[in-house]
Amino acid sequence: MTYPAPEKILPGQLLLRTGGPCDLDPQHLLDVWARQRQRFAEILRGFGPDDWAAPTRCADWSAHDVVRHLCDGNTIAAGTDDHALDLTAGFDPRITPRGWPAVSADESPGATFSRFLATTDVLLALLRDRLAQGLRFDVCLPYGPMDWTILVLHAFWDSWLHERDVLLAQRREHPTDGDATVHAAAYGLFIAATVAAMSGEQVQEKLTLVARQS
Repeated sequence: MTYPAPEKILPGQLLLRTGGPCDLDPQHLLDVWARQRQRFAEILRGFGPDDWAAPTRCADWSAHDVVRHLCDGNTIAAGTDDHALDLTAGFDPRITPRGWPAVSADESPGATFSRFLATTDVLLALLRDRLAQGLRFDVCLPYGPMDWTILVLHAFWDSWLHERDVLLAQRREHPTDGDATVHAAAYGLFIAATVAAMSGEQVQEKLTLVARQS
């Protein structure tokens, strides 16, 4: 699709309305994300040189490139990276992220894996601290200013999706669980509706989460 120029983006509002208990809360999301990262890290721990160099469902990226991208995502979400997500700062979601891994192009897979573990731990600790303090603030995402918890949901979705990009291309099982799949699907629906709204389409849909039986 063609993205509008920043000054042409229509005003929008994100409204999350729930009735009764809801699993889409920030604390639960952080727990889901931590489990996803632990599962993926265990798989990456067993990767050899051929696995790291293998192609993925991202046409231009190897598995190593994808994990370096996830490391960049960690530092962006933690606010410790200079990469911008703001359209007014020149960010283009179709192009800009492809260039980020070039900064770490000479990094070995072992160093990338260590950085993946370290930046994940730092990020999750920081986000849990923000929740404990009840901090509220906006971040500027390509579709406008949002509460920082929306960036967390986006980062989880990106992590879950890229895990699939790596594993399915190698004919490996993607070891997800129900919680992770629900959160990824919910954000997928949200981002589809948001992009439609940026183009002037009016979207109003009800998302129903069906409780799982134990």
